[in-house]
Amino acid sequence: GGVSPTFTREIFVRPPVAAVLLYDPARDSVVQIEQFRAGKMASGRPNPWMIEIVAGIIEPGETAEDMAHREAMEEAGCTILDLEPIVNFYPSPGGCSEFVYMYCGRVDSDGVGGIHGLDDEQEDIRVFVETTDEALTRLASGEIESSIAIIGLQWLALNRDRLQAAWT
Repeated sequence: GGVSPTFTREIFVRPPVAAVLLYDPARDSVVQIEQFRAGKMASGRPNPWMIEIVAGIIEPGETAEDMAHREAMEEAGCTILDLEPIVNFYPSPGGCSEFVYMYCGRVDSDGVGGIHGLDDEQEDIRVFVETTDEALTRLASGEIESSIAIIGLQWLALNRDRLQAAWT
């Protein structure tokens, strides 16, 4: 209720990012990625490879929607056919300035998979497709530990029927 004394906080300053859950309503499947994460390795937890959804830093002059389209192609080899906003949020506001714009992107997952990413960004990204039910089972088991992927898949669980009706 009053004014505190002056104190110092450490903040990790990061540019805004966008993330996109790639969903194929015709196959009721999601395109996910798996990649190495140094933060998980530094935490001492086993297996520094994480299952995630496509995401990346929004470049200067680029919109969040532009980034979603660009990263979907770079990281997963997918063309987004429709894009729907999910939510915007701060993933860790106690120590980081990062702000996330999250979307769901309609894709055709036929033939999607393999290793993707940019060599100049040292990306080694495994892309795979699984049914929405398989992804939600993986989520419920705790295998998916990325907050962005967790939020995206939980949103899909709530909006799946509506998306299938709108996008098929």
